[in-house]
Amino acid sequence: MVEKIHKPLSGWPMLVVVLVLLLGGVGLFFTSMVSGPAISRVVVAIAMVISGVTCLGGFQAVPPNEARILLLFGDYKGSIRESGFFWVNPFFTKKPLSMKIRNFETGSQIQHEIKNAAGQVTTQASRTQARPSKVNDRDGNPIDILSVVVWRVVNTAEAMFEVDDYEDFVSVQSEAALRALASRHPYDNDDHSISLRGNPNEIAAELRIDVQERLDKAGVEVIEARISHLAYSQEIAAAMLQRQQAQAVVAARTKIVEGAVSMVHMALEQLAAQGVVDLDAERRAVMVSNLLVVLCSDRHAQPVINTGSLH
Repeated sequence: MVEKIHKPLSGWPMLVVVLVLLLGGVGLFFTSMVSGPAISRVVVAIAMVISGVTCLGGFQAVPPNEARILLLFGDYKGSIRESGFFWVNPFFTKKPLSMKIRNFETGSQIQHEIKNAAGQVTTQASRTQARPSKVNDRDGNPIDILSVVVWRVVNTAEAMFEVDDYEDFVSVQSEAALRALASRHPYDNDDHSISLRGNPNEIAAELRIDVQERLDKAGVEVIEARISHLAYSQEIAAAMLQRQQAQAVVAARTKIVEGAVSMVHMALEQLAAQGVVDLDAERRAVMVSNLLVVLCSDRHAQPVINTGSLH
């Protein structure tokens, strides 16, 4: 739906006109009563007062970052997006709509306000605490995931008329986009592809695009969407933690062995180059074995000193 920008009249000149109508009508009425009832002047006075009272309904104060949707007997006439004091057709129905930047966390639900029979609000609108959404990643592993979505309304007509409740629409569609994104990528992997844990910036950019595509029809702009909570589900968390610990141990051991081999090679080369000792193949193998034990061991090596002959 195309948004129409309505240019309202300034409220201050119209305020003077309304005051003139009201005060002039009241003054003319009492003057007519004092000087003698004149039907024509009484009718004019009453018409002035009625016109002034009717025009009072056209005044509208719009605060910053808010808009007013104008309807005339159900027909959309435009939106006021400027802030200030204005006057519009008093028969317009004026619906407020916030243009402020808002954010929410997926997994939370909106609790709408509750009114009693007299129309009084008994329970204010609120949002429940966010709970992680359980979804399977690309590899089928159950994970708990949450995201924060920052958004604002940019098309007042679409937000008001294209969807029933644009705030609830944003919440539901953001949740759906997050679930779809999580199912397309693994939690973590070693094949250098995009993963949920290893590529947060790429995942955030992809999530923002996915959410924006779903919210275009509601006149909403997504400023940022980013994962705020990511973890394996409770039933597999312990097993996955052991796997990650094993992978970390293997990676650390691999690095230690690479460094130890490099140091042994350097030691043998320097001993041979400087002529410190002449080692045959058997003694070289023993020396390499001893050095690797010292360098690769996770505990301090306990040396055994040979006090006898070299052989």
